This record gives sequence, structure tokens and C-alpha cells, in this order.
Amino acid sequence: MSAINVDNPGASSEAIQYHYDVGNEFYRLWLDPTFSYSGAMWEPGDTLETAQLRKIDFHIAQAGARGAERVLDVGCGWGGVLRRLAETHGVGKAVGLTLSRAQAEWIAGLNVPNVEARVESWSEHEAEAHYDAIISIGAFEHFARLDSSDSERIEGYRAFFARCHDWLKPGGRLSLQTFAYGSARRREEGQRTAGTQFLATEIFPETDPPRLADLVAASDGLFEIEALRNDHKDYAATCKEWLKRLRAHRHEATRLVGKDGFTRYERYLQLSTVGFDIGYLALFRLTLSRIRTI
Repeated sequence: MSAINVDNPGASSEAIQYHYDVGNEFYRLWLDPTFSYSGAMWEPGDTLETAQLRKIDFHIAQAGARGAERVLDVGCGWGGVLRRLAETHGVGKAVGLTLSRAQAEWIAGLNVPNVEARVESWSEHEAEAHYDAIISIGAFEHFARLDSSDSERIEGYRAFFARCHDWLKPGGRLSLQTFAYGSARRREEGQRTAGTQFLATEIFPETDPPRLADLVAASDGLFEIEALRNDHKDYAATCKEWLKRLRAHRHEATRLVGKDGFTRYERYLQLSTVGFDIGYLALFRLTLSRIRTI
């Protein structure tokens, strides 16, 4: 089976590569061994790695992906979920989508059987057969551009949910994680604070995260929201740990990305730690089940 292609309504390949293709060695300095670059799921006494593995296993369980024949990971990063699916949870085929060539090359270098990473947008993806489950962690926030109108934003999000609905088998689930606006309100360019303007231009160009209302409206009639969590404190704890690790490798990081690059990421992680801690930004984890259309 296949999906009808649509234009990518979110961040371009160039915008994604600007951030994620800084260099695998740079990210390896401060991410955990799973190479997870999204909010973890923390419990007392956790290391960063155990918190990230808990998050990965949570989404695999929520999607019903354990032992599945085919699973899709939209925005697969450096393959932490794909590898866990294949090596730990007995998935027959794990397919990942990314717009970062550096990430795809990293995954290919892992040489994990039954894992495939494709450099393509969700809007370009054509599935050879239905998937039993879909997981998407840390990609949805890139699915709308800064200059998108409210109607364009919802239309783009709905196109994503429609594709997922088309790709899934009846009864299949989508486990979705995205950061989003919490107490913060979406503002026009001239009204943004210095911090939000910095994040929108220097860190994640062409990206504007969703609101909870956007997710509800765009998935209506396609998916039932079975569970919803706002774990913004988990993302604050993750950013705090990333910042600690980045600073511990200041010399090596500066060698890899330069003084300006180090300063840019340090500021990004400082702002993110505070923003998530106070709820200015949210971290939504949603479990969505495919609605059988008539």
C-alpha cells in the first residue's frame, strides 16, 4: 500500500540539517549512549540512559509495538527507538524517517538487522505494506513553520494524522511525543521575547511547536486520544542533564563546533531548562488509536 504525497508543510530539509547535522561527535559528547535527543522519562535515582530507555520502552508499549511485524518511527533521530525495537522487542521490520543525512548514516553504521532509515519527510513516505504501530518522538514540533497561519497549521497536522491513519492496520496505535506551547502563547515575530526569538532563529529555524488544541483538532475523526500526559518537568530534568554534560566537555565541544557554537547550545539548554520547568513549554505524550472510518 502507499500514501498520496503532499508537500511538506513543516521545516525544510535545510532547516533540519542546520540543527541536526552539526556533527555526530558533538552530540555524542552530551547525549546518552542511546543517542536520544528528546525528553526522557525520569524516576528517582535514574541516570540519563536509564531515563531515556524508560521513555523509549514507554512509547513502544503504548503503541503496541512489542513483537510486531512492522513498525514506523517518524523522526527517528540516531536510531535509539529503531534499535530497541529490533534488538529488545522482537520487531520484524523497523523503518525510520529522518531529514538528517548524518543521522541516517549513523543508523546505517549500526548494522542492526531489520532496521532501515530513510532520508525523507513523512509527507514523502510511501509504505509498501501497513504498519502495526507508529512511534513519533520529537518530530511533530517541526511540522509547522513559523509563518504558518492557524488554518495552514491545522491542515498540515491533519495531513500527518491522515497519513498515519492510512499506513496503520485497523486497531493500530500511534504513540506521539512533542514539545508544545504550555502557558506560553504563540506570538507574532515582533512580539516574541528575546529568548523565543533566539530559539526560533538560531536553534530551530522554520519551526513552531503546536498547542494542545491543535493536536485535538487535527486528529479528530482519525484517531481517538486514549491517554495524554504533560511531562514538562521530565524535559526540564533532561535539558538540565544535557547542559551539565555539555559544560563538562566544554573544550572538546568548542573544538568541534567553535566557541560561538558552544555558546549557542549552552544558551539553548539554559533557556529550555527554565522554560520546561515553569511550564512555559509543555511536553505532551499522547497515545492515539486509529479510528475505523466508515
